Amino acid sequence: QVQLVESGGGLVQAGGSLRLSCAASGRTFSNRMGWFRQAPGKEREIVAAISWNKNTYYTESVKGRFTISRDNAKNAVYLQMNSLKPEDTAVYYCAVEGVPGRFDHWGQGTQVTVSS
Repeated sequence: QVQLVESGGGLVQAGGSLRLSCAASGRTFSNRMGWFRQAPGKEREIVAAISWNKNTYYTESVKGRFTISRDNAKNAVYLQMNSLKPEDTAVYYCAVEGVPGRFDHWGQGTQVTVSS
């Protein structure tokens, strides 16, 4: 059974930093791992993704501020978030592709709140 467990969310002032972690268990994931977020009243959006060989993708609004990384040996993915803005406030979800092109395993989400 696949499980994704996130940690690292919290409350931070604008300009601050947080690091999210996600540990996957149940199988080894050789496809992309990623972070999504959902703000109140908005649709879930992809924030960043990373392939097995460390190719990365970032949504435009976080480029230069967020860094995604993964540890293949630990089946883990991380999101370093710097220069946080109030608009980054959302529930952040870790996800992995069970098959290429489909994020079909999800964590429970962790709240990130950025105060102005």
